[in-house]
Amino acid sequence: MVTAVTTSLVALLVFLGDAGMSWLPLLAVGPALAAATCRPWGVLRIGFLATALGAVLGARSGEPVRQQAVTLAALVAVTLASALASLLRRRRERVLAAVRSVAETAQNALLKPVPATVGPFQVAVRYSAAAAEARIGGDLYALVPTPYGVRLIVGDVRGKGLPAVGTTALVLGVFREAAYDEPDLLDVVERIERSLARNLGPDDFVTAVVAGYPQPGRMEVVNCGHAPPLLVSRAGVTAVEPTQPAPPLGLRSLVDRRPGLQTLSFSDGDQLLLYTDGVTEARDGGRAFYPLAERVARHACDEPSRTLAALHDDLLAHVGGRLHDDAALLLLRKPAVVNPVAVDPVAAPPVAADPGPGP
Repeated sequence: MVTAVTTSLVALLVFLGDAGMSWLPLLAVGPALAAATCRPWGVLRIGFLATALGAVLGARSGEPVRQQAVTLAALVAVTLASALASLLRRRRERVLAAVRSVAETAQNALLKPVPATVGPFQVAVRYSAAAAEARIGGDLYALVPTPYGVRLIVGDVRGKGLPAVGTTALVLGVFREAAYDEPDLLDVVERIERSLARNLGPDDFVTAVVAGYPQPGRMEVVNCGHAPPLLVSRAGVTAVEPTQPAPPLGLRSLVDRRPGLQTLSFSDGDQLLLYTDGVTEARDGGRAFYPLAERVARHACDEPSRTLAALHDDLLAHVGGRLHDDAALLLLRKPAVVNPVAVDPVAAPPVAADPGPGP
């Protein structure tokens, strides 16, 4: 559309004006603009139209043949260059589409979609990678039902983008296996630590929170150098600070300190929000951090998906539309159980009142 309007405008200027051939070189704008949106054959057609129009208008202007030939040759050259640029653009688009497809496949394999209900919980997840074209990054999450209750992990691999994918795959693979095998949540964390110690470099590490719900009303949390989860209850929003701080996973050999197991009361209606530092360290134009606890108190509702949607939109508004670090949010909610009124199916029907003796 733009190319047609441009070509028509130039032709009108030449036709109505008295500047001779001076306007004709602007006909090259048509195929040049077409290279950004059209296929190569489309660019050639627009270039052919511009060249033919230039020949007609040049003959009408009465300019010397040599000058007309130079102008037309320039139009042909620009058309061919634009067609080549269109061909290269199409190839790059195909490569980018293939990269996105592979990235989406890798993300679905690593960060498997979480259903809206897992065990006794309502669940919602929001994930945004800083490497927008790759759609995967260094943040990780998983939630699995096990013989020992629902267990989950939210973590942050050092680094971001594709280089962190290998470590993400390692952590999630070990967690999913250990969560099914180990009755004790601390043993799950220990298995992840041993695997990372064998496979990570000396400067690599993973911060993580591992949690489990072994029995009704009880939530277990193990924090390894990660941001504290937020407990949303009737009392308000509370940060679950670790009572026994521990280093990130992969750095245990540098600090002789083992993580501790925290036990929380988790009643009907309570919610637990796990997140990564891409959320709390997001800054606005004034370099102010995102106030997550305050915004959770504002947006929390009975539907985790709506809560996270509101938080995600609020976070993007805070940073001006684009995150500069990977950000993950995982919200659990224990819905209240409503007990229906019991009805005895074999109860005797009511007996009609005796009308008494007749008259």
